[in-house]
Amino acid sequence: MIMAATRDDAGEDKENLTVELGATLSLEILQIIKDSQQQHGLRHEDYQRYRGYCSRRLRRLRKALGFKMGNKHKFTGKKVTTEILSDNRYLLLVLMDAERAWSYAMQLKQEANTEPRKRFHLFSRLRKAVKHAEELESLCESNRVDAKTKLEAQAYTAYLKGMLSFELQEWKGAMQALHKCKTIYEKLASAFTDEQAVLYHQRVEEISPNIRYCDYNIGDQSAMKELIQMRMKSGETGGLLDSLLTQTRAKHAATMSEVKWRGRVIPVKIDKVRIFLLGLADNEAAIEQTTTDEAKERLYESLLSECRDAIQAVREELRVDPAQKQRERSLEPDSGKVSTLQYLHSYLTYIKLSTAIKRNVAMAETLQKQLSEPLQDEGKRVMRPQDLIRLYDIILQNLSELPQLSGLEDDKTFQAEVELKTLVYKAYRCFFIAQSYVLVKKWSEALVLYERVLKYTSEAQTQTTKFTNHLQDLPDVKELAARVNAEKYSVQAAAILDTEDVSEMVSQLQVKDNEPLRECLDVFRIDPSLVTKHANLVRFPPEFQPIPCKPLFFDLALNHAAFPDLEDKVEQKGKGGLTGYIKGFFGFRG
Repeated sequence: MIMAATRDDAGEDKENLTVELGATLSLEILQIIKDSQQQHGLRHEDYQRYRGYCSRRLRRLRKALGFKMGNKHKFTGKKVTTEILSDNRYLLLVLMDAERAWSYAMQLKQEANTEPRKRFHLFSRLRKAVKHAEELESLCESNRVDAKTKLEAQAYTAYLKGMLSFELQEWKGAMQALHKCKTIYEKLASAFTDEQAVLYHQRVEEISPNIRYCDYNIGDQSAMKELIQMRMKSGETGGLLDSLLTQTRAKHAATMSEVKWRGRVIPVKIDKVRIFLLGLADNEAAIEQTTTDEAKERLYESLLSECRDAIQAVREELRVDPAQKQRERSLEPDSGKVSTLQYLHSYLTYIKLSTAIKRNVAMAETLQKQLSEPLQDEGKRVMRPQDLIRLYDIILQNLSELPQLSGLEDDKTFQAEVELKTLVYKAYRCFFIAQSYVLVKKWSEALVLYERVLKYTSEAQTQTTKFTNHLQDLPDVKELAARVNAEKYSVQAAAILDTEDVSEMVSQLQVKDNEPLRECLDVFRIDPSLVTKHANLVRFPPEFQPIPCKPLFFDLALNHAAFPDLEDKVEQKGKGGLTGYIKGFFGFRG
C-alpha cells in the first residue's frame, strides 16, 4: 500500500519545472497547497496522511534536484539560497517543509484534546512552519521571482504567523497578521477574474472568523453576533466556527449556575452541560434563520451531537456516585420524586427528543414539497408517500418516549401536550399511508384510512381548545382535514372509473326491485324510470299503518244532574177516543 501511494504521488513531479538562469520564476503557492490538501487527507481532516505526503514529496524533490541532506550514515544540513535559485522547485521545496510542519501541528492540535501536554509540541511545530515560510518569503524577494509569487509568499507567511499567535492567544498580533493576509488576498482577487480569484476569495472567507474572534477577545462585543451570522450563512458544523463559538461559551459558562424548566429550578454544575445550554438559544435561532435545507440539516445534526455529549456527561456523573443521588433526594423532599441531577438528565433528554422531532418534521415538509412538484430531472429519484411514513414513525417513537421521562409522570399538562402532538402526527402518518394505497389502486383501504385521519383531526381539534396557549410547532390539522375530504371524493370517483367491465358495473347498479327513490337516497343506483313521466319516487297510495284507537270518555257529572219535571208535557194514553181524535185533527187542544 505504501509503494502504491508513493507511485501515485510521483506523478505530480513529472512536469519539467526547470528554467534557465536569469529567467522569471513563478509558483502558484495557494493553488498548490489547496490541491495537495484536498487530494491527500484534509478533506476528511486527516492531517497525519497529509504530513506523510509532504515528507514523500520532499524526498522526491531533493532527489530530482540533487539537493540531498547527506547520505545514509551522516546528515548534512543544507539551505536553499538565492544563489542556487535556478528552478522554482527550490521554492516548492521550502513550501513543502512549511506545510509538513504545519500539518504536524494540526495533528497535535487534534490529539491535544485528550493529551494536553501535546500543546507544547504544537507550538514548536507552528514556529518551525513560520520559520520555513519566512525563508520562502526571503527567497521570493529575489529579482528572479515574479510579483504575484512574492505577494502570495507574503500572504502565506502572514497566515502562519497569525495562526501561531492565535494558538498562543496573542490576539492583537494574530489580528494584525491575519488582516495583512486578508488584504493581500483581496488585492490578488481583484487583479484576476479566473478560478484563482475564486480561490483567493475562499481564503478570505476562511480567515474572516478568526479575525472577528480576535476582535471579540480584544473587546469588540459585536463580533460574536457576526460569528453567529457567519455560521448561519455557511451552515458549517464541526469546523472552525463551531470551535470558536464553543471557546467563547466556555468563558461565560462560569456565570451560569442554574436553569428553570417546567416550574423547577435545576442547578447546573457540569461545565459541558453549561456550555451546551448557553449555546442552545443561538443554535435554535440559527436553525430558524437558515434558508437552505442542507444547512438546516447540518445545524440540526450539530445540535443533536452536542446534546448527546451533554447527556453523556450527566450519565457519567450519575454513575460515579449513585449515593449522592440518594442524598440529594433525601435533602430535597419537596423538589420532586427524582434528584436534581436526574431531573437535569430528563431535561436534556427532552431537548434531544424535541430537536429530533423538529428535524424530522422539517425533513417531512421538504419531502412533501418535492412530492407535490413535477419531476424535472429524469435521473433524480422519484419521491413517494412511503418515504414520509418512515419519518412519521420516528416522530411517533420519539413522542412515546417523552411521557416516560423521570420527574414528569405527574405533570398532567405535559402529558396532555404529548397526547395532542401524538394525535396530530398519527393523522399525518395515516394520510400518507392512504396516499400509498391510492398509488396501488387499493381504494377501499384508502377510504378507511381517510376516515381514520378525520377521526384523529377531530380529536386533535377538540383537545386544542383545552390549551390556553396554542402550540406553535404543530401543523394545522384543519388544512389536513380539508385535503382529506377532497381526496375522499377523488378516490370514490377513481374507484368507479377503474372498474374493468363497465357493462357489468352498470348491470350491478341497475334497479332490480320496486323500491321508490325516497327509500334509497344513500345508495347509487341506475333507474331509467326516473327520467320518464312515471318516475317511482314514493309509494302511492301509501300503505296502511297501525295507529292507536280513539279513546272513550265518560261523563260522570250526569249522575249528579237534576232535571225538571216534564210529566205535564207527556201525552196521556187512554184519555182520547173519537172526540179527541177529531179535536186533534182540527187543531183543538184541551
